[in-house]
Amino acid sequence: MLQPLRSALVLGLLLGAAAPAQAEYPVVNLVATRVIERYQNSTCEQLRAARSERRGSQEQRVFDLLNDDPQMRQAFFNKIAAPVMNKMFTCGMIP
Repeated sequence: MLQPLRSALVLGLLLGAAAPAQAEYPVVNLVATRVIERYQNSTCEQLRAARSERRGSQEQRVFDLLNDDPQMRQAFFNKIAAPVMNKMFTCGMIP
């Protein structure tokens, strides 16, 4: 069920990586919005199942891009942190 989300995340972050460092990351914002919506609309069971799925090579590349670009990573995390962490807390996925 979360596969389309992963595809959107991969595509969005790959496209966002081409943006100049000083510019805003509109594609990252779009992908972050989709991530937030997915967390808000998924059940706890669906989220737990998605956590246990193995990352694909494209998804790993996105994580590598976020690791390599602190500004992009910060923009993404700033957008998703509160809603995602709240859902994970509600689901008992974090202490």
